[in-house]
Amino acid sequence: MSLTDIPLTTLDGKATSLADYADRAILLVNVASKCGLTPQYGALEQLARDYGDRGLTVIGVPCNQFMGQEPGTAEEIQTFCSTTYGVTFPLLAKTDVNGDDRHPLYAELAGVADGDGKAGDIAWNFEKFVIAPGGTVVNRFRPQTEPDAPEVIAAIEAVLPG
Repeated sequence: MSLTDIPLTTLDGKATSLADYADRAILLVNVASKCGLTPQYGALEQLARDYGDRGLTVIGVPCNQFMGQEPGTAEEIQTFCSTTYGVTFPLLAKTDVNGDDRHPLYAELAGVADGDGKAGDIAWNFEKFVIAPGGTVVNRFRPQTEPDAPEVIAAIEAVLPG
């Protein structure tokens, strides 16, 4: 199954898939509101604004699997993201990224190796995947790598359409 065929749900409960963004580059990130890495939302939003017109979509995937750091309801998550960090990029429904209930999207993403050649479970909140138009994952960055790190920017720029 292609990544673009996997059914997803938006934070507000609507059906979607990565096919809705098939002509765009995607930076997909599992996010949390009460994590030491939560300030990365600011850089993610800046990337969405800086590169949106050039064909990048940032997509946040709330996850409560890491020490319960995303405990809120969909409405609480949306309010926090928009009022605290001005988030305008799409957010998906709260999703399990590891374990028995791992979402099929993350079952596929777990097989992608990072820059050190390591694949497997999502390490923590704010793990990042750069996906080329058409749905091919081209890079995986671990949580501590800032969204605006030079290597992330280079990976995004390498797959921007046009």
